[in-house]
Amino acid sequence: MTYVLLVILALVVCLIISFLITYLIYRLTKRRIKKGIFVLITICGTFINFILIGFIYLGIYYHADSSAKEYLKSSEDVTVVKKKGYYFFDGKASNKAIIFYPGAKVEYTSYAPLMYKLAESGIDTFLVDMPFNIAFLGSNKASEIIDSYSYESFYISGHSLGGTVASIFAANNKDKIKGVILLASYSTKSLNSLECLSIYGSNDGVLNKKKYDENKKNLDKNYKEVVIEGGNHANFGNYGFQKGDKKSTISKDSQQKLTIDAINDFLKP
Repeated sequence: MTYVLLVILALVVCLIISFLITYLIYRLTKRRIKKGIFVLITICGTFINFILIGFIYLGIYYHADSSAKEYLKSSEDVTVVKKKGYYFFDGKASNKAIIFYPGAKVEYTSYAPLMYKLAESGIDTFLVDMPFNIAFLGSNKASEIIDSYSYESFYISGHSLGGTVASIFAANNKDKIKGVILLASYSTKSLNSLECLSIYGSNDGVLNKKKYDENKKNLDKNYKEVVIEGGNHANFGNYGFQKGDKKSTISKDSQQKLTIDAINDFLKP
């Protein structure tokens, strides 16, 4: 809903700007502009301004830090493969895999350390690259991965908005997904009959806790919740401090280790 309101607000602002520019041109040139042409120029200007603002907005995002890039390299324990639209972290033999959707306006490689360490612990992972770093624009990307690999069980996960979009995919594809793992996120769709794990930090300043609590009803009745004491919103990835977040009292590495431990415990047979 927040993004819908932002789009509507942007359109209104663009409309006002276009109207004022068209009117200014009319006054400066002192030429009479027919009503139809005036409206047409205003509408065209509105959409041009909207597109420009959109590109500017989408072009500003959180970049992966240098430490994240180190986890895009293969080792003896984990083979990292760059595919079209995602990275595949192939660890020890596993019959389970996690497909991960990144948070909004966060470079997807920011989550490479978390994905690598999960693969290292025995759970293969797929880190999905989203168009313009917005998961809503690539909500069905998990389908391609599921159709291309043969795992006994696929789980889908995501951080923040990525988790919400991942849960929507799961709700619409319950025959393909066994469970959902939410990191500082919530599901707006019913996930009844799917295994559910929700993890967030006690110092999270970005997660809307009211909506989080309201949407707990959408999780399966046997869902598991893990609160990481001292953890915040951004520490699930390696992209620096996020605007609006609170300071964590534990390290990024500690938060990610606790996250991996919780996921491994959740996925135990």
